[in-house]
Amino acid sequence: MEHLLPQQAATFLKEEPDALFIDCRSDAEFFFVGHALGSVLVAWYDGPDWDRNPHFVADVRKLSGHSDVRPIVLICRSGKRSVEAGTALEEAGFKRVYNVLHGFEGDLDESRQRGKLNGWRFEGLPWEQM
Repeated sequence: MEHLLPQQAATFLKEEPDALFIDCRSDAEFFFVGHALGSVLVAWYDGPDWDRNPHFVADVRKLSGHSDVRPIVLICRSGKRSVEAGTALEEAGFKRVYNVLHGFEGDLDESRQRGKLNGWRFEGLPWEQM
């Protein structure tokens, strides 16, 4: 798995139009906090009990057109769940898996708040909220 800073990921997605951009946060995070423009929701963990999605790999495989060489770019809140999800994809045979470092909201600052140090949204990259 390769790791990309948010700006690097945005550039990669522009240069690789076939790349599949997966947001692996929960439904609530995707819809209420916002999400990177062009990302598709496939939750790695989801409520109400925060269980791991047993269909994650199959869902990504379907979205990828059953290609194990199509680039898969993963983003989550801070870049940790996306590493877990990326590892699962690699174990399932995906060859080109990329993780967005710092995720959508970024790392916690000294006040335990996100969005003030780094991350997709902090970098001013395109996003939307539904």
